Amino acid sequence: MDRGCGRGPRLTAGASLAKLRRITQKTQLMSANSLFDITGKVIVITGATGALTGSAAAYLAANQAKVVYLGRSQEKLDATLAGVRGQVPGAEVIGVAADVNDREALERARDTILAKWGRIDALLNGAGGNQPGATIAPDKTFMDLDFEAFQAVVDLNLHGTVLPTLVFTPALMEAGSASIVNYSSASASRAITRVVGYSAAKAAVENFTRWLAVDLGRRTSGGVRVNALVPGFFLGEQNRRLLTNEDGSLTPRGESIVRQTPFGRFGQAEELHGAVHYLVADASKFVTGTTVTVDGGFGVFSGV
Repeated sequence: MDRGCGRGPRLTAGASLAKLRRITQKTQLMSANSLFDITGKVIVITGATGALTGSAAAYLAANQAKVVYLGRSQEKLDATLAGVRGQVPGAEVIGVAADVNDREALERARDTILAKWGRIDALLNGAGGNQPGATIAPDKTFMDLDFEAFQAVVDLNLHGTVLPTLVFTPALMEAGSASIVNYSSASASRAITRVVGYSAAKAAVENFTRWLAVDLGRRTSGGVRVNALVPGFFLGEQNRRLLTNEDGSLTPRGESIVRQTPFGRFGQAEELHGAVHYLVADASKFVTGTTVTVDGGFGVFSGV
């Protein structure tokens, strides 16, 4: 008895081969270049004058994205853009002044961007930072925490991620295929001494990332994806004095971090570029609710 009866016509060997060829041809069309092509994508980056976000912004501009630098100081934005244009001739970049906790300023920024380029394809929530009062000094305890500073750090890192996302998401939904990338931290998923305010805020950012990934994934059928980038330890102006001495040698805390990092060093800003590129490109089109960690192995090493 023919077990194929009632299941439609069988494919001959020739037909199967033809089908395989069609699949192969289609796959070949989706080359690495097309998967990672971000030409013309309009990418908004908050905190774009910072070391890590600024480096990523310049990289994206060099790869022909249209990059919007969002920051509080127009003077600092102008200086940053002058540097970028010098490094990347022909770069399509603009600077728009807006505080990430000022809804009206963010809405004006959104309208300015849409008026110029007509769409927004990606949002990188890179604004963030810490304050001394929300950090426990070696000779202090939790009871010495400055709660107002703690609130300010949460406002900047958590609310400064949620509010821009709230303002820009309608435009991202209209784009059809868009990406939100929230900047988290190595301190979000494990206890790192002293940085109590920053750690709490970044842990909340990761939870918000997962929640929004589910919500927008369902509402847009995958049209808007939401992920978090988790940098390890990178030297910047905010942490340089904490991790290095004036002569460039490591402080005890810096030594502890490097010892905990299997790669045995701090990261370089450009080592985040590949992860950022992946998350804003079509290469990550079926990726949402994840954290992409770039930390030289810091997060997986027990220290033993």
